[in-house]
Amino acid sequence: MLRLILSRLLQFPLILMVILTVTFAMAWLMPGDPFTADKAKQPPAAVQRAMKARYNMDKGPVVFFGGYLEGVFTRLDFGESTASPGRRVSDIIKDGLPVSATLGMTAIAIGLLMGTTAGVLGALRPNSLLDAGSLAITLIGISLPSFVTGAILLAVGASIPLLHLPMGGWSGVSGMILPAIALGLAPAAYIARLIRLGLADILSSDFIRTARAKGLSQKDALFKHALKVAFLPVLSFIGPAAASVMTGSFVVEKIFNIPGIGQEFVYAVQNKDQLVIIGVVLVFATMLILFNLLVDLAYAWVDPRIELS
Repeated sequence: MLRLILSRLLQFPLILMVILTVTFAMAWLMPGDPFTADKAKQPPAAVQRAMKARYNMDKGPVVFFGGYLEGVFTRLDFGESTASPGRRVSDIIKDGLPVSATLGMTAIAIGLLMGTTAGVLGALRPNSLLDAGSLAITLIGISLPSFVTGAILLAVGASIPLLHLPMGGWSGVSGMILPAIALGLAPAAYIARLIRLGLADILSSDFIRTARAKGLSQKDALFKHALKVAFLPVLSFIGPAAASVMTGSFVVEKIFNIPGIGQEFVYAVQNKDQLVIIGVVLVFATMLILFNLLVDLAYAWVDPRIELS
């Protein structure tokens, strides 16, 4: 296990370097730049000249990229927003990431709870109305994109005033419910499908039938043996899903007006703010790598027979 951790940590800078290079190239090739965007949003001419000179933007992409890399890897300096002069990219991430992370953790918890419950109920009563209902919910969750789910939840919340749920903004627990459900429904659908299919095979396997014949109760067979094995495919899914949800769905944050890192990314793309785009992508990539490492370690915890190498 220690060898795996050290190997991943050694690969970490190389992977980030590749992602950083590709992201920079795509951001640089994007039509226009923050200084040729909407005139109402352009910084003053003196500010433009100062920023171009500071980051060597007028000396070509190679010189600009070299200076940016030096700042990132020596001082953890992600630069300054070109669309909002005076705001540093690190401050934008520091302000938005906790909001997106809180929303993401809540959405993952909802997805795990809903998906595991629906999957277990469907596997215990195959071909029943309960199973059909869980499959229908799974199909809806997989088919509907998060922005459609968010819009539907907004309409439902607005039409039922007794719920007293805010329709946007970031106002604590109550403001988290609707966007967390919108983010968590798709993971819940995939988890329910994986759990249901896995349990259906495991509960009909020889070792479970043998354990039941020896007097093991259905509850113990389910929770002590079958569910742990059926949860392994869920772990593979949770890694990238958690990283995606933890950074917050860009569209969902925009719909619910949540001041997270996702909304900052949308604003940066609209204004061709290259440094903010690169900084947010780096945060997303870092979380994706770390979550995948945690998933690999969780495999050994769920099933000690699995050897990590």
